[in-house]
Amino acid sequence: MTAMQDRDSNLALAAATNQQEPGRHAGDAGELTDGVVAALRSVFDPEIPVNIYDLGLIYRLTLSRPGFVEIDMTLTAPGCPVAGDIVKSVEQAVQDAEGVSGVKVTLVFEPPWDKSRMSDDVKLELGLL
Repeated sequence: MTAMQDRDSNLALAAATNQQEPGRHAGDAGELTDGVVAALRSVFDPEIPVNIYDLGLIYRLTLSRPGFVEIDMTLTAPGCPVAGDIVKSVEQAVQDAEGVSGVKVTLVFEPPWDKSRMSDDVKLELGLL
């Protein structure tokens, strides 16, 4: 299993195992997660023309309560001058996803990001495979 597949499985599992609102179906968490991932794929790293999700910058995505999304993310470089802008872009994109009632984004730097976190498609696109 690649690092990307492992991450995708962990993100989906985190969302699917969270408590559901009464009357909601388990599929709703999956649909919400799909919408959040689509929103994350609309945010691009300013230095590398790749979305932050496929770049591997999202370390954790959890539905902590119905409609509330918690995200741990990192940056390709800790000293990124637009770090605040990226976090705001992520918050806004996820907040706009259908079914999201709130979002909390935490910037983390452990473990440090490296190229192994990129999807194989991105590695191929960037000529790294």
